[in-house]
Amino acid sequence: MRFSMTTEDKRFYRNVLSLVMPMALQNLINVGVTSTDVIMLGRVGETALSGVSLANQVYFILSLIFFGLTSGACVLTAQYWGKHDTRTIEKVMGMSFRIAILSAAVFTALAVCVPDLLMRIFTSDEAIIAEGVSYLRIVAFSYILAAFTNVYLNIIRSIERVVIATVVYATSLSVNIILNAIFIFGLFGAPALGAAGAAIGTLCARAVEVIIVVYYARKKNDVVLIRIKDMFKRYKWLEKDFFVYAFPVLLNEFAWGAGMAAISSIVGHLGSASVAAHSVAQVCRQLSMVIAFGISNATAIMIGKAIGEKKEELARDYGNRFAKLSLLFGAAGGILILIISPFVCNMLKLTPLAKSYLQVMMVIMSYYVVGQSFNSTLVVGVFRAGGDTMFGLFLDVGIMWLCSIFAAAVAAFVIHVPMPWVYIILCSDEVIKVPFSWKRYKSYKWLNNITR
Repeated sequence: MRFSMTTEDKRFYRNVLSLVMPMALQNLINVGVTSTDVIMLGRVGETALSGVSLANQVYFILSLIFFGLTSGACVLTAQYWGKHDTRTIEKVMGMSFRIAILSAAVFTALAVCVPDLLMRIFTSDEAIIAEGVSYLRIVAFSYILAAFTNVYLNIIRSIERVVIATVVYATSLSVNIILNAIFIFGLFGAPALGAAGAAIGTLCARAVEVIIVVYYARKKNDVVLIRIKDMFKRYKWLEKDFFVYAFPVLLNEFAWGAGMAAISSIVGHLGSASVAAHSVAQVCRQLSMVIAFGISNATAIMIGKAIGEKKEELARDYGNRFAKLSLLFGAAGGILILIISPFVCNMLKLTPLAKSYLQVMMVIMSYYVVGQSFNSTLVVGVFRAGGDTMFGLFLDVGIMWLCSIFAAAVAAFVIHVPMPWVYIILCSDEVIKVPFSWKRYKSYKWLNNITR
């Protein structure tokens, strides 16, 4: 039986490819930045690796605020793009800049003024705390730069401008790798700064990102402009829509980010071997999810645009197609983790205990990513594109916090079960979410046109 694609099939997969591949490459590059720190500091030692990994939880929470903010904004901008209303998109971007930069300023102040207190949230090991503090006091100054870059690149992604982010992050990765090597190991006569050297490399890379984005915004992008006045001017009707549709997404991402930080905190109090293994396992998870996350973002763009164009049947068809793609690439990511597991364990300078933990964690990650791929495509892609932003918040708070994190904390600190079992409980949330996400999808309560 010969397989043939219809014209609509060809158009769909052509659009998916044009969106997913640049975004998958961006995700891969972003993982590369994290991997650079893990690999290089893994060669320095377990303490430096653990310190920087836990210190980066501060930026991880902030980055999820950025992601939640821009994902929420894209609920509006993708549909207004379908309606060809670029001026409203500029106003949404201005509001997003204001919130993101203020959030980054608060995190910067905390990381500079009380880095020791922040590190003690995640661990009580004094050597790890010292490494984390030296990293935080420098890298904190990159937070506001990252706020500007994240908002701009994510907003214009919703209008199908996705290639520029690839250029920005590829350049940033190159700068980060070169400067990390110089300042971590002390090459070319520079001092060997270890964790602090990694912070200098990250700060310089963020500065390069801003320079490229400003040039692109001023010289190349004449569709959606950065207007300084939009950062300060109030648009009450738009702020109301933003609050209704975007604020739940921001809360959702903050709840999820705080949950991931809580997981790191639980693991952090189980010893440096657990922290080091968890750090490596998370990088491998991110690596395996680069295409899946690209699919979830493409889902939001294409379904949001279809709804803005009042093509509801097309939006439903896209949802079915993307759900199938999410399972396919989630399974591929799980297989990838199992394949690279022995190479990763042998490559890094870890203690035998940390390596034994890592082997177990990689098996857990291999099925975790399948659930995460499916759930992120439906919650972040389908539901948010249709303005259904509250469901994801209830799902994460109800399952992630009240089930997996609470149960794991009891298992670790009350019952004192072995660490691998604690990790299995911590990573149970994505599997539990699957039937709830699917039931919500089939109800089609997510399909709403929210443009004015």
